[in-house]
Amino acid sequence: QVQLVESGGGLVQPGGSLRLSCAASTSIFSIYSVAWYRQAPGKQRDLVAAITSGGSTHYADSVKGRFTISRDNAKNTVYLQMNSLKPEDTAVYYCKAVYYSANYWGQGTQVTVSS
Repeated sequence: QVQLVESGGGLVQPGGSLRLSCAASTSIFSIYSVAWYRQAPGKQRDLVAAITSGGSTHYADSVKGRFTISRDNAKNTVYLQMNSLKPEDTAVYYCKAVYYSANYWGQGTQVTVSS
């Protein structure tokens, strides 16, 4: 079992930045991958970025060059640094961990980009 707690969401103006955090209840060394997804109202949940235990990263085309996923193994935390935010980035952001072939989700954190 893995518990995930997201934080760092909020209201930001277009062009601004936010850093989301995903704190895991177990060592992230043992987690195969951690990913950030987002879901806007009325839309499906989409992959934003992912990082494996080996440090490989993957980004959705829509966020490449603006978002950066990283990990702090000592804090068992994965971050999503979001820069140059756009109104279309508005969504609930979820953290997902793949641990021994099972998927675990956090509760989500709201990100709203608006002037």
